[in-house]
Amino acid sequence: MELDEQVMDQDYKKELLEILYVKSFKHDPEHGFTLTSGKKSDIYIDAKKTALTATAMELIGFAFFQLLKMEPVDAVGGMTLGADPIAYSTALISTMHGKYIDAFVIRKEPKKHGTQQWIEGSLPPDAWVIIMDDVVTTGGSAIEAVKRAREAGYKVRRVFALVDREEGGAENIERETGCKFTSLFTRADLMEVHERHMKEKEKEEGKGQQAPALPIDDKADF
Repeated sequence: MELDEQVMDQDYKKELLEILYVKSFKHDPEHGFTLTSGKKSDIYIDAKKTALTATAMELIGFAFFQLLKMEPVDAVGGMTLGADPIAYSTALISTMHGKYIDAFVIRKEPKKHGTQQWIEGSLPPDAWVIIMDDVVTTGGSAIEAVKRAREAGYKVRRVFALVDREEGGAENIERETGCKFTSLFTRADLMEVHERHMKEKEKEEGKGQQAPALPIDDKADF
């Protein structure tokens, strides 16, 4: 059975978004969360919990394949650790569809021995690449990844992310790198799912609080 016939249909992004919400999304407007950037936010998205989940890997790869299947690209990758599972899934699923794409990893610091290189992979120095990330807030990680890839001689076509938190990162990436930025999902997408789940939860709790119907006494004298 072909991959598309096996699990992929018109709702593959809807299914992936639901997994992302259940596995990775937290909302705490009262206490909030401290992000890597040091900023406080009422939401937290741990995308690795989705990207490393078996049920999501194929969906992630297929979704990104849809974005790059017409792109002349040799490889996908980004800053470890966030980009790694996304790049691997995308490379694998794309190759299964006949578009042979390699993956590469950009280290947070150069190797301490041997070639002391920043990037792991087997690419020619003039390869066309896509930079990937899991969650974009300020865009700093993706911008750094583009810089390292260009220093290695790669030609960066675009920047992809699983989630854009819509906090200026997309604009920063495009301004600093000159690359078009595209995300599969946004904060708004996840908040829409969250609001739906909250309404469903309130509805279920409301049903549970309804008073039970009184039993009918067949012998009652009316």
